[in-house]
Formats: sequence, structure tokens, C-alpha cells
Amino acid sequence: QVQLVESGGGLVQAGGSLRLSCTASGRTFSTYTMGWFRQAPGKEREFVAAMSWSAASATYADSVKGRFTISKDNAKNIVYLQMNSLKPEDTAVYYCAARVSLIVTTAKYGYNYWGQGIQVTVSS
Repeated sequence: QVQLVESGGGLVQAGGSLRLSCTASGRTFSTYTMGWFRQAPGKEREFVAAMSWSAASATYADSVKGRFTISKDNAKNIVYLQMNSLKPEDTAVYYCAARVSLIVTTAKYGYNYWGQGIQVTVSS
């Protein structure tokens, strides 16, 4: 059974940085796409970033492009989201997600497995 566990969230001031980690277990993820989504209070869950496990390139939401970086450690089965120049509007619960396909999608319905989510709060 696939398990995704996020860590690294917390409270940070605007302009600061955080790195989220997603530890994946239960499968061989070489044929998966891994993504990060977020959900602010009263809003829909939205795409943040994704990359297929076998690829070096990534896809980002326009709102985070140039500030956030998704990466992975193949040996440890960990996916990271490095978040720099954080803004108060980045405040949300962040979710790690896995898709049983190497084709990247930004649609949340395209992902098969989800972590429990972790809070990121950016103060102004």
C-alpha cells in the first residue's frame, strides 16, 4: 500500500524559506509522477508542482514559478519542495500526491494517492 508522509511545514515570516519533504513507501516509484498541491481555507485544492520520477524536468504553477523547486532523492524515495521568497498568500495545507503514470498532470483528480497534508503559515 502506498504511503506518503509530509514533513517540514511550520510558521515562517514573509520572504523566508521552508523545505517540505514527502517520504514515499509501499511501491517502486520509478513509473510514478509525484506532485505537490495546496489548499487554503475556503479554497479549492490547487496544483503547485510536479515531476515524473524518471525525469529531470518539472512543472510549476505560475504563482510559484521561480520561487519553488521540486526535486527528489531516488535512493531514499523522498520528494522535496523547496519554497523560497514565501508570501502570506502561500499559507495553506500542502499535500504530497502520487500518480500512477509518467505523464505529468496538474489536475488533482489525476493523482491516485495523497499524504495527510502539512500546514505552512507565512506571516506578514
